[in-house]
Amino acid sequence: MKEFVLDLPTFAFVVSTRAALGVGIGLLLADKLPADRRRAVGSVLVAMGAATTIPAMMAVLRNRRRGRSSPAWIEQDDRLVGATRLPRKGDDVY
Repeated sequence: MKEFVLDLPTFAFVVSTRAALGVGIGLLLADKLPADRRRAVGSVLVAMGAATTIPAMMAVLRNRRRGRSSPAWIEQDDRLVGATRLPRKGDDVY
């Protein structure tokens, strides 16, 4: 499973753009508002959601590459993952 670490502004950007796209499609398919207003608002929301799809995808992919929950200045050696620690001199003394 891939892990995505998004900061709050990036997460809010991705969620709001997806919500705008969904609401726009919903307005285009609904019958609750007058047709001319519904088409205008729905078209604007769909266009905005579609136009921000690529920047949102790039933000998510950029954060996927960093991918670890630790800060960027801490490196992890994959050779040591799951390794057991050998006893050191003095470990058995209480």
